[in-house]
Amino acid sequence: MPEQQIIIGLTNPKSATNVGAIMRAAGCFNVNSVLYTGTRYDRGVKLNTDTKKISSTIPLTPVDDLLANKHPDTKVVCVDLVEGATPLPTFQHPINALYIFGPEDNTIKQQVINQADHVVYIPTIGCLNLAASVNVVLYDRIAKSTTHHTDNDLIRSSRDTNNRVKVKQHNQ
Repeated sequence: MPEQQIIIGLTNPKSATNVGAIMRAAGCFNVNSVLYTGTRYDRGVKLNTDTKKISSTIPLTPVDDLLANKHPDTKVVCVDLVEGATPLPTFQHPINALYIFGPEDNTIKQQVINQADHVVYIPTIGCLNLAASVNVVLYDRIAKSTTHHTDNDLIRSSRDTNNRVKVKQHNQ
């Protein structure tokens, strides 16, 4: 198993646009793979917004059961507005995680929640868009990590090719 295993599991996603945005987030936040159940995504995939073509480097795999082939060291983290869940700001992310998100127009099934190691919610007023939820959770994970990069080399390698802006150094 790699140093850390981060997998995103999508429960019957409705919108190919959301899945495309999730794939972009997967690339930005170093996710190992994205799994999805259901058939709605397959019908709408022509509208995909994976503008960085991340799906060519990070697997996007249809599965019947998000939990079927989970590695024993991987913790299941369900992310949804579920009573009794832990608020994301207080949650400590496991090293190896399968983050499961519900569909845009429903929720994660109770039987999946019952098998989770953790159930987390993002404390917002109202519910976030699916892709926004994935981005927030992955950002929270990296923000709480001690291994993220914080230097100009990362900025140079990550920014758009048209961006050469620098912070002006002020005389003290």
